[in-house]
Amino acid sequence: MSIKIDIGINEKDRKAIAKGLSELLADSYSLYLMTHNFHWNVKGPMFNTLHTMFMAQYTEQWAALDLIAERIRALGEPAPGTYKEFSKLSTIKEVDGVPKAIDMVKHLVKAQEAASRTARKLFPLVEKANDQPTADLLTQRQDIHEKTAWMLRSLLED
Repeated sequence: MSIKIDIGINEKDRKAIAKGLSELLADSYSLYLMTHNFHWNVKGPMFNTLHTMFMAQYTEQWAALDLIAERIRALGEPAPGTYKEFSKLSTIKEVDGVPKAIDMVKHLVKAQEAASRTARKLFPLVEKANDQPTADLLTQRQDIHEKTAWMLRSLLED
């Protein structure tokens, strides 16, 4: 038996918001996996700095996955949870091989910025639907992705 959801957001908007959050979840998972991969495989003179930084980043990202998925569920939709679904939904593409440390940083800057754009793209619909919990989640994610991208970009400057 299914119970009708009545949280003050119509079904059409709930589904559209959940779709956008599913895209953010896919980007977030792709970013998590990329960051963890780079943590495992980084080498060179910046090893300790990057190894530690990447661990802090993937740990934060891991916690965010649950928040995003649970918001999708609260809106009454199933959260995607397979590599197949994530690869269809994500704007972040996998990196082949093991890049040099500086290239890892460049890839992560692009991926952090992509996740922020995905969150930002959903904001107009969320505002129109008066969905404050999702707006709060998106604001937090944008803040973290943009700050992390800035920190990573700082490593690339002379």
